[in-house]
Amino acid sequence: MKFGLIYEMNTPLPHTGAQEYRIYWEALEQICLAEDVGFDYAWEVEHHFLTEYSHSSAPEVFLGALTQRTRKIRIGQGIAQLPYRFNHPAKVAERAAVFDILSNGRFDLGTGRSITEAELGGFEINPAESKAQWEEFISLIPKMWKSTEKEPFSYKGKFLDMPPRNVLPKPIQSPHPPLWTAATQPLTFRQAGERGLGVLCFGFNAAVELGEQCQVYYEALKNPTLQVGDFVNANLAATAPFFCHSDRRRARLLGAPASAYFSLKALQLFTPWYGKDVPGYEYYTNMAKRGLSDFSVGRDGKPRDMDRLVEEGTVLIGTPDEIGEAIEKYEQAGVTQMVFLVQMGQLAHRDILASLELFGKEVIPHFRARGHKIPYGFKEFETRVNFPTKTFGEHGLAAHLGDPGKPKGEAKHSPDLADHPFVGVGK
Repeated sequence: MKFGLIYEMNTPLPHTGAQEYRIYWEALEQICLAEDVGFDYAWEVEHHFLTEYSHSSAPEVFLGALTQRTRKIRIGQGIAQLPYRFNHPAKVAERAAVFDILSNGRFDLGTGRSITEAELGGFEINPAESKAQWEEFISLIPKMWKSTEKEPFSYKGKFLDMPPRNVLPKPIQSPHPPLWTAATQPLTFRQAGERGLGVLCFGFNAAVELGEQCQVYYEALKNPTLQVGDFVNANLAATAPFFCHSDRRRARLLGAPASAYFSLKALQLFTPWYGKDVPGYEYYTNMAKRGLSDFSVGRDGKPRDMDRLVEEGTVLIGTPDEIGEAIEKYEQAGVTQMVFLVQMGQLAHRDILASLELFGKEVIPHFRARGHKIPYGFKEFETRVNFPTKTFGEHGLAAHLGDPGKPKGEAKHSPDLADHPFVGVGK
């Protein structure tokens, strides 16, 4: 089990320049502390025009700053929007390579298509084409990283017609950074498995709800017929609102209103889909029809039953013991990384820092020490994370100069995927 943070740059009203300034600089400090106490990942989203919910419209700038303030924690874009009018796929490949260089090989690239009408409409993207664009473009990025002056990348497809070009620079991880995709609706889990991509589950699902989707994902990973990268990233990350405190009552008092506020803002993203018939967005139009009453907050934005939500693991708010027990349920379901949303609503920066420090002291060592063998309908294996064979880590490129690295080969799976606890290819 790995642990990460994800940042939306959640910014409640009223908005001022000072408030947005504070949100960004506090996020940097929180991630630096998280690295010190044992967190493995820091993710940032790309969103546009989502007032209050997310003011993270330029993750490449923030993550670039983060590469220079950290040394060990992996840095991920979760995600880069791939439809053409958001980002040309060559620009995504170029930026990812620069991230990888500046982070000394610590970058992970997540991609997606956008699920909000505000963003798609703002960039004049036809929602009915967004999935097809993502499917076309995600397969091209690893090929762009392989381009050379003698063998440039070129492509002619439905949405992209690109003449021969050498896409520069190149990432330093070999064969390339791990690839992930966002997944909210159940169908995407299968599609991610078919392509050999890691899953960033942004649905705020309880562990019991996520188990079936995990099974679909790992079954598809056994035979990734549409694999896009040079190795399979057999990992599934689940996200949850998070606040840890030694006093149960204090945890609820501070964490519950912040979680409720963020959940309300998240649900409001789907309201513009109400009454629309858009191919590929049926899941979200149904969510808009169901309204707020079927979800974890009431119409006034307050939690219906925080104890139940904590017990289910939909939100991770409570004492170290409570949160640790909830994480074990996710682990049993097949999750390999828990990603925490900590910057929510009016939750104070000092309280977020204290929460991260307590979790790092009381919970992370427990999961590090106990071996993490996870039953999941397959034979138990020791958990192994499928990373590229060559990275530079905290010591930088200088420590590896002259190292030819491992041969890249043409293997469909990374060497240790056969022993993955959920996939078990070859077992």
